[in-house]
Amino acid sequence: MTSGQSTDMTAAELLAAADEALIEAGFRTGDLDGAELLARAAAERAARDGDAAASAAAANQLGYVQHFRNIFVLADGGTPAPADVAAERELFAEALAGFQEAGDEPGSARASFGLGLVEQVLNKDWDAAMTHYRRSESLIPALEAAGDLYTRSEIHRHLGFYHLVADRQTAVAVQHLQISLDLREEQGERRLVPSGLVALGRAERENGNPRRAVLLLRRAVELSRAQGLLPAWTADAQRELDAAEQALGDGSPG
Repeated sequence: MTSGQSTDMTAAELLAAADEALIEAGFRTGDLDGAELLARAAAERAARDGDAAASAAAANQLGYVQHFRNIFVLADGGTPAPADVAAERELFAEALAGFQEAGDEPGSARASFGLGLVEQVLNKDWDAAMTHYRRSESLIPALEAAGDLYTRSEIHRHLGFYHLVADRQTAVAVQHLQISLDLREEQGERRLVPSGLVALGRAERENGNPRRAVLLLRRAVELSRAQGLLPAWTADAQRELDAAEQALGDGSPG
C-alpha cells in the first residue's frame, strides 16, 4: 500500500488494515513496520476528522505494535528497554482515556486488557495485571454486543494463564482456555487457533489429562506448520506436545 492510497482511506479502513497487518506480522512475518505505518496513518486521519474514538483506537493499535516488538525481544532471550515498556504503557493508557471520554465500552475493554499485558508480560506483576484484566472482563457484555470475538478470547486466555501459573487452579484455567479456543475457532482466523490450542493443551496436561493434551497439541503443531507461522510459535507448540507425550508415556492420569 502506498502513502497515497492510505490517505484516501477512512480511519476505520486504516485501522482494519492495521489489524490485519498486525496479525500477519505477529504470527507469520515478524515485520511490524507496515502495521505501525497504517496505525499512524489512522491516527493522523482520526485527528484530521476530529474522531476521538478512532484516535483512541489508533493509540490502542500502536500499543499492540509496541507490545509485539517487546515480546519479540523476550522471545529472542533479551529484555525490552525500559523506554519501550513505558511507551507501550503510555499508548494503552492514552487509548483507555480516549475510549472512556468517548463512552466506548468495547474500546475501554481492549485498552484495559492492553494495560494488563504490560503488567503481566513485561513487568511480571500478576496482581497489577489482574486489576486491568478484571476490568476488561467486566466489559465482556459490551464486547459481545460489538461482535469482538478476539478480545473476548484474549481476556479468557490471560485469565486462564493466571489460574494456571499464579494461583494453580488448573481446572478453572481449563475452563477459561476452552472458552478462549472456542472463540478463536468461531472467529475463523486460522493464524490465531494454534496459540489457543497450545494454551489449552498445556492446561489439560497440568490438570492431569495428558491424553487430551496430546490431541490438542498435535493439531497445534500441524496447524502452525500449515499456516506458516513464525518458528517460535511452532517451536512452542512442539515443546508442549513433547511434554504432553512424556506425561502420557509416564502413565499420568487421563
